[in-house]
Amino acid sequence: MMNFFNYFMDKSGEISTLLLQHIWLTLLAVVIAALVGIPLGILITKYKKASTFVLGFANVIQAVPSLAILGFLIPLMGIGSKPAIVMVFLYSLLPIIKNTYTGLVNINQDMLEAARAMGMTKSQILAKVQIPLALPIIMAGVRIAAVTAVGLMTIAAFIGAGGLGYLVYTGIQNTNDFMVIAGALPACILALLMDYLIGMIEQSVVPKGIKISSHGAKKESVKKIRFKNSIAVILAILVVSTSVISSNRYKNATADNTKTRSGSISIGSKNYTEQLILGNILSILIKQDTNLNVEENFNLGGTGVVFDALNTGDVDLYAEYTGTALISVMKRETITDPDEAYNVVKDYYDTEYGINWFAPLGFNNTYTLAIRQDTADEYNLETYSDLAGVSDKLTMGCTLEFTDRDDGLLGLEKAYNMDFKAVKPIDGGLRYTAMESKSSDIMDAFSTDGLLLKYKLKVLEDDKNFFPPYYPCPVIRNDTLKKYPELQGVLEKLDGLISNEEMMQMNYNVDELHMDHKEVATKFLESKGLLD
Repeated sequence: MMNFFNYFMDKSGEISTLLLQHIWLTLLAVVIAALVGIPLGILITKYKKASTFVLGFANVIQAVPSLAILGFLIPLMGIGSKPAIVMVFLYSLLPIIKNTYTGLVNINQDMLEAARAMGMTKSQILAKVQIPLALPIIMAGVRIAAVTAVGLMTIAAFIGAGGLGYLVYTGIQNTNDFMVIAGALPACILALLMDYLIGMIEQSVVPKGIKISSHGAKKESVKKIRFKNSIAVILAILVVSTSVISSNRYKNATADNTKTRSGSISIGSKNYTEQLILGNILSILIKQDTNLNVEENFNLGGTGVVFDALNTGDVDLYAEYTGTALISVMKRETITDPDEAYNVVKDYYDTEYGINWFAPLGFNNTYTLAIRQDTADEYNLETYSDLAGVSDKLTMGCTLEFTDRDDGLLGLEKAYNMDFKAVKPIDGGLRYTAMESKSSDIMDAFSTDGLLLKYKLKVLEDDKNFFPPYYPCPVIRNDTLKKYPELQGVLEKLDGLISNEEMMQMNYNVDELHMDHKEVATKFLESKGLLD
């Protein structure tokens, strides 16, 4: 417990920033959903034929996986907060529309008839009778939407929108339990506070005569006190968060104002340790050697997300791998010669996308297969060909992306005639946990994974050279490089700078020693004499 408390205090600035982002994104999505959903729920009570379509649409949206919705939205809206807000907004519509509709259509018809007999107009009946009577049910829908939205908004981290999901997902990737808890615990507390706060708002806005479970003035007084206390708690969280954020921004501003910043560049990264380290290396060096403001859009998800961001201009620069570009983006056959692969992707990207590839950073982070030592000893495994002979007895636990790539499991099974007993797609960080618990017997890995050292896994030999070379290179939009030519010299400093051993050690420092990505990147650049 003390170790977690120390971790929480050390990361309080980052956690506060992400919490405030999470609150803002969630509230914005829910408020928009309420502003759209409540009027829509009222409208379909007037036009009953439309109710089937509207409620059906909301139900269909609820059934679509949230990541799929983000996948549709990213090409239209880019990365960042916009698609995340729209996704949560869409998911929040169903409970709000349905509860509004249900609350209104189930009002006792005798009461409505009495209102009409008193000479009230339709709008007066709606405002003074129907909505007040339905308000407890409507507010219940808003509460459901708000609590659900807190959890859904964690997915925003996949597309660079920030929020507490960044800590949860990065912690899973790094098998860092403290980081997962630091993201999940505030999210749980926030969900409870949202539910409590909206419940108190419900008690304050619903007319006293129709309040559910209202039992006298004393209880009402207690509820008012609770409402005020909940407001105080929320305000306290916001004040503390804002204070910490302001302090951190002041420190950053003090450091950055030693030079006059002009222009801006956005640096991206995928959602795993090595990419986050490389993103920080690029960011730190550019901040030092240029007068550019650097926006860090890290942890963006897989290749498709970050490449689309680069291609559309949401991101200007990130580190990509030659093999990934060749197979996943260009849909080409494997090229085993590193120089040929580099030249092919460099020419293609320049011609097709207006993107420039700088020279490789040095190491080759190709795919590999890793097993526990006891499995290797049991079946006498050294190479992929050895594995193919016993693959029907073993369970493969691999990343989601690996299962559907021609340079991954699809091509591997064909090249080596493998047929695993079972294939269990799993999140990147969790596949190591699955290996340790013996839920899987073999996994995909990158040759520079730091967790290979931590879990003492055996790496098998690719005896047919199936996997193409994966040399990472800085890739940058040509229009960005033309606009800021000083980046040419800065990025050339990284040519061949990082060895396989150095990259594996940096990954290990983050994954096992729980050092910060930026700290690891800074220490590496200092060791190479590239920082003042």
